[in-house]
Amino acid sequence: MEATLLLAAIVLAALVIRAAVEELREPGRGRARWAFLKDRRALAAGAVVMLALGTLGWLLAGGQGLVWACLAALLAAYATNSHGRDR
Repeated sequence: MEATLLLAAIVLAALVIRAAVEELREPGRGRARWAFLKDRRALAAGAVVMLALGTLGWLLAGGQGLVWACLAALLAAYATNSHGRDR
């Protein structure tokens, strides 16, 4: 379980670092990357993914499956966001 949490934390840290570097290069760009946290459609998509994969992950792998379901839900919400798209 510890290795799974560590790997998921590394992936999340990479996303945060990427947004921070973009913010330094072009102010406002990093904030636009995390705008999906305020987008209802993106959050709904993430919630659906979390519910589906979380249930399946819990049944098949326990806590490890749940960790990866959370990360997949975050990435699904990020991909669904319509406000932070590249122009």
